[in-house]
Amino acid sequence: MATTQHLAPTLHAAVAEEMRLMAALMEQLAETLVGDEEIAARYLDQFQTFDLVIQCAAESAAVLDRLAQGACPHDAIAPVRLAAVQDRLRGALGVAA
Repeated sequence: MATTQHLAPTLHAAVAEEMRLMAALMEQLAETLVGDEEIAARYLDQFQTFDLVIQCAAESAAVLDRLAQGACPHDAIAPVRLAAVQDRLRGALGVAA
């Protein structure tokens, strides 16, 4: 069986791009819904969830980009600005260790 480890960075970068596309779609959906005054007024607090999902996707995509560029997992996670995301990723590394 041939090894495909050399493809991991390419896959990391591709998945990161997919995550950025999903975040952009979520942002477009949120903008569309906010454009409806009735929906915006009724669900204003829930719209913060859209922002959180978009931020989580962006941070996760950035981690994958750093991994694709050869960063070690701990260094790839260190710049994550959302504490909850960083904690979950560090926890995953701890479980895998």
